[in-house]
Amino acid sequence: MRIDDSANGISGNGIERHDGSLASSVRSYRWQFVFAMVAGLLLRLWFIFRHEYISGDSLVYGDLARNLLEHHVYGLSVVLDGVAAPPRPTLIRLPGYPLFLALCFRLFGIGRYLPVLLVQAVVDLGTCGLIAALAKRIFGRRAVPAALWLSVLCPFTANYVAAPLTETLTLFCIALAFYSLSRWEGALGQGGRNGLNGWFGSLAFALAFAILLRPEQGLLAVAIVPAFAWALLRRASLQGGRVWVPVLLLVVLVGLPLVPWTARNWITFHVIQPLAPRFAMDPGELNPTGFQRWYRTWAVDFISTDNVYWSYDGHVIEIGDLPSRAFDSPDEYAATEALLRNYNEDQNPTPALDSRFAQLAAERIQANPFRYYFELPVARVLDMVLRPRTEMLPVPLDWWRFREHRTASFFALSYALLNLAFFCLAGRTLRRREMWKGDELLVVSMLSMMLLRFALLLTLDNSEPRYTLEFFPVVIVLAAAAFGSEALEEVRRSS
Repeated sequence: MRIDDSANGISGNGIERHDGSLASSVRSYRWQFVFAMVAGLLLRLWFIFRHEYISGDSLVYGDLARNLLEHHVYGLSVVLDGVAAPPRPTLIRLPGYPLFLALCFRLFGIGRYLPVLLVQAVVDLGTCGLIAALAKRIFGRRAVPAALWLSVLCPFTANYVAAPLTETLTLFCIALAFYSLSRWEGALGQGGRNGLNGWFGSLAFALAFAILLRPEQGLLAVAIVPAFAWALLRRASLQGGRVWVPVLLLVVLVGLPLVPWTARNWITFHVIQPLAPRFAMDPGELNPTGFQRWYRTWAVDFISTDNVYWSYDGHVIEIGDLPSRAFDSPDEYAATEALLRNYNEDQNPTPALDSRFAQLAAERIQANPFRYYFELPVARVLDMVLRPRTEMLPVPLDWWRFREHRTASFFALSYALLNLAFFCLAGRTLRRREMWKGDELLVVSMLSMMLLRFALLLTLDNSEPRYTLEFFPVVIVLAAAAFGSEALEEVRRSS
């Protein structure tokens, strides 16, 4: 890691600076920080008061929090014949976000979501500060303004403070984890003897709480723990032969919060479930694996997720909701139409109906296995990464139909181009390795998190852009270097 000697009048690239210039620079950064945070707060308040989004998963989390407070049961509300019954215990969601909501409800009133969103706005601004601080440690002071402004004005992450969902807290945990890793290694290099310096605790907290928020955030720990271990191994002489003690302690602390959750699931449901089930099903519920497998034989974009995947089990699905790639022949079209007609009679999935979906899926997979196992998974992930991130805005899901909604389509296209610009700027930084030389361990850990998540997303049925939102703390840090970094300045001077 680069050692920041700015307080001694030396910049990160080793060039001396006059005290007056340093003081002026510090004042400039302070004012930029203030202005950026004010601008970021205004943007988040605009999303909160103009585009508040409370539905679907938000209501599930809210129901869990309410029942925790009112009934001391981690479960979902039940209504029988119009009369409220005791909550039904569930394990479909990890307890991290419901506990956060329960705390907010306790402080501000049960069912009051506005204070929750305001708290999320503050947390998200904290994430922006961590991103700027992380960019400074990797690329030097010159990258700070770009990282700060890119993060506070990024509409994709700011939009999610307006929804009671896990994303805002998850982004904070990701930024905190990588920043803590950076500070921990820096302190280790300055004489830490046992790897348990002051940043060890914040790293363990970030990794543990991230998993309590979302089960796949275990990938964050998988990316960071090896980097943590490697940093210790490189300084094995400082460890007195006990290199693995801090590593094992970190692993234990990260997994420790899952112990009571796992025990509760065993006591309540008699199943071993340390995280949350992939398909958000409680034990004993029908999992429509046949329908899901059939859906994966043709689904790519988010509009299919909304019109078909989420509609199954309770809503009508029309044959017109399916794209042409869902049928390979007229006979297959007729078979699919008959299946949907049977389902639409009462919108109630049955084992027999699911078996017919499974048979249709098997025929389609046998006809084109390359499409099922490679083309469609890659296409779904690319759709999550590159499509306009307007899913929580009043923009039609079929945004590409310019003749039907010209203004909304151009707005969506501008969002898509802005999203693409973030990734292109990050890619430009990765191509110029001299810009992050000396911080390879941290950058490789960040990229490992993204690659692991990309691999996981290849296995999902449904394409949702929010599943790639976790890339943005890393993307913004890398993109900031394209606007200014000490290494980039040195390259320009030498060219």
